[in-house]
Amino acid sequence: MTRNILFSLFFFLGIIIISLIFLPSFFLPQKIVLFGGKLMGYWSAICLRIFLNVKILIKGKENIISNEKFFIASSHQSMFETFYLQTIFNSPVFILKNELLLIPIFGWYLKKIGSISIKRNKITKDNLGFIDDINQMIQTTNRPLIIFPQGTRALPEDRSDFKKGAGRIYEQINVPCQPIAINSGYVWPKKNQKIPNRTITISILKKIDQGLSKENFIQLIQKEIYEELDKIN
Repeated sequence: MTRNILFSLFFFLGIIIISLIFLPSFFLPQKIVLFGGKLMGYWSAICLRIFLNVKILIKGKENIISNEKFFIASSHQSMFETFYLQTIFNSPVFILKNELLLIPIFGWYLKKIGSISIKRNKITKDNLGFIDDINQMIQTTNRPLIIFPQGTRALPEDRSDFKKGAGRIYEQINVPCQPIAINSGYVWPKKNQKIPNRTITISILKKIDQGLSKENFIQLIQKEIYEELDKIN
């Protein structure tokens, strides 16, 4: 209990301090704000290590795609990956629910770093055009897009089917996919207390090239990520 209180206190205090320090960056080049996001990723790892004795293991670094555009498809079990993946990859672009952009200061940062928002379970003009936004981002930057095909944070044992939208994105943007399996839910669950003295494993899998049908892509990536989660859990 005490560990959890200390973790939450220092983690969120650090996030607030970093946010305040980087406030002037709203008027500066985007890369400065992106550096602030990377600091938040490192801060999350520091707090996990100091207060919960949690180690972070990265497998498959040799599989990281280089010298070509790509997007990341990751399992999603906690807040951890939204912070820490920024330390591994080149300032990934997140697809996120529109409500997050309404949060004071934090939402401003999300807009500044170029996050792409979508209103869940609604058909709107903006939602129908979000693939165009993704395509424009892919064409104009070397930053990888990151998606969570499960759609929301899931329990570690959850093996629900991936959302069909991930297949649509794969088919439309026509670049390789970098699959990632992360078992962070055993340490930083969606609800309840954090669990100390464990290891979070980030497993970077071999790329999936473009050219599959969206249905085959979903089947393949779901199989590979869930099989890897079964190994590292």
